[in-house]
Amino acid sequence: MILIFDLDDTLYDERSYVESGLRAVADHTQRVFGWDSAESFGFMVEVLEAQGRGRIFDALLERYGKRTQGGVEALVKAYRHHKPSLSLFPAARRALERYEGGAPLYLVTDGHKVVQENKVEALGLWPRFRRVMITHRFGLRHAKPSTYCFERIRAAEGCGWGDMVYVADNPAKDFVNLNRKGMPTVRVLTGLHRDVEAKPGYDARYRIGDLDALPGTLDEIFAG
Repeated sequence: MILIFDLDDTLYDERSYVESGLRAVADHTQRVFGWDSAESFGFMVEVLEAQGRGRIFDALLERYGKRTQGGVEALVKAYRHHKPSLSLFPAARRALERYEGGAPLYLVTDGHKVVQENKVEALGLWPRFRRVMITHRFGLRHAKPSTYCFERIRAAEGCGWGDMVYVADNPAKDFVNLNRKGMPTVRVLTGLHRDVEAKPGYDARYRIGDLDALPGTLDEIFAG
């Protein structure tokens, strides 16, 4: 059995990273412009909850009449390069402790390479996995739902698709092509996508409430 995990909202709460990044941006604008950091953070959280992440930095700069393309890019850089303080979900910590040393563990995650590397570092995950694969390092065309990274794992381990299991949270991209390969997929109902109804063929073959239920599901998968 080869266990492969997703990162965001599977092993930790991605919202904690977003808020950590917004605090870094608020601190940056206090240093550069003298804006009150707590007030800027509160404003950005309000925009996040009302509109999502797409225009938070535009909105903050517009609020003070300072919006320029260069200004937005500076805030994006402050966000992406900050060093977050993150914690694993308790159930994720227990799952990793259970399987470390007992099964080859891999991490496959989408996202900006610096951002994802900082998350992995903050969570202390580098030594816990045989390999951490940030899909964007291989080119955007290899981001999920591409099976490129999974094929590399399969080749490295010399195993079949049915010998690997992917545990992730997002039914829009995480499972659809792996299902077609015949690979067992497990959806953990945590984070932003927990209530999303998947399109036909897109959901994982198994669903669990959190990673404390993973051992029982793996027993079911490999019972035959």
